Amino acid sequence: MEYRHYIIIAVAIFALQVFIYITARTIFWLWSDKLSFKAKRATGIGLYLLFNGIIALTLLRIYPPLFRISAGLLVLLLFISFISLSCLILFRLGKVWFNPHTLNLSLKIAYPFALISLLSLSIYNAYTPKIIHYNITLNKPLKHPLRIGMVSDLHLGILFGANQLDKLANIMQQQQVDIILMPGDIMDDNVDAYLAQNMQPHLAKLTAPLGVYATLGNHDFFGHDQAIYRELTQAGIKVLRDESLNVQNQFILIGRNDDLVRDRPSTADLLQDVNTHIPIILLDHRPTEITQHAQLPIDIQLSGHTHKGQIFPANLITKMMYVLDYGYQQINQGHFFVSSGYGFWGIPMRLGSQSEVLIIDVKGKNSAEN
Repeated sequence: MEYRHYIIIAVAIFALQVFIYITARTIFWLWSDKLSFKAKRATGIGLYLLFNGIIALTLLRIYPPLFRISAGLLVLLLFISFISLSCLILFRLGKVWFNPHTLNLSLKIAYPFALISLLSLSIYNAYTPKIIHYNITLNKPLKHPLRIGMVSDLHLGILFGANQLDKLANIMQQQQVDIILMPGDIMDDNVDAYLAQNMQPHLAKLTAPLGVYATLGNHDFFGHDQAIYRELTQAGIKVLRDESLNVQNQFILIGRNDDLVRDRPSTADLLQDVNTHIPIILLDHRPTEITQHAQLPIDIQLSGHTHKGQIFPANLITKMMYVLDYGYQQINQGHFFVSSGYGFWGIPMRLGSQSEVLIIDVKGKNSAEN
């Protein structure tokens, strides 16, 4: 593990203690006239033991479903901290113009509504996809303009399934995409919920003239990659596992396994037997090798994995970890895209990020139809 990852873990543990402290102080403030000194002390100690205990048990993986509970509690602590700090700032600024007692009471009344609003917004962001359009021109000829529908990180599971797949199929149909590309984390660790909720007919609705292609991400390699591969294939999706494909002599499509597969071939190795004079599109779940890929004859790379942090301020962490953690950047002749994903990880909440689908219009250099 790199040193920066240890730093991130240490910062996260410290932040947890700060959030617990802020939550305890918030409870003392909201019920200041009802809690005695002993009650406040017991509440504070209880909160530290409860939250740190749940996190410790989660890290020990004694009871796997505890992960979602601990994630939800962490987000609740975070949101409480956001609102509490906002109230403190408003009080400090507002007491100059308003009666402090009245202002304090008003903030207490508004507090639960603010918390509910923030929770509602985060759920809305998780389930309401936005469509982002890009237009790029490659430095290689392309027979015909190409419209790519790109969607990553569906995390199909208990909380994200058939309805979201139907919505995605409608988006792709309305956008009239030529090809659908899915760079990893299609399932949320396994196919249990996928099978239980009979999602295959809904996933099979994803169709495009040039086909639907996917690669496997880290969550697809947690011991169930063969089952996930089988289910995707049966739904009509071509899964590329460290292999390349010539799509109608227009462009080359390369799909890599996630880097959890330690012995996966390098991208340079995958390029050895392909025609690099026509456009090359790479599906690589994690954007960890963008710097290296910018030196190769890759024209487009599509990645996901980061979720744009999913919940602020985690996006600050992803910015530290990746050259490009979200969005689009052209480096040399390559066009690199990292999506925040269509689904979510753990809990159905997003703040500072939103579910999204990318529509990428591609033209070639000196193409007759350009």
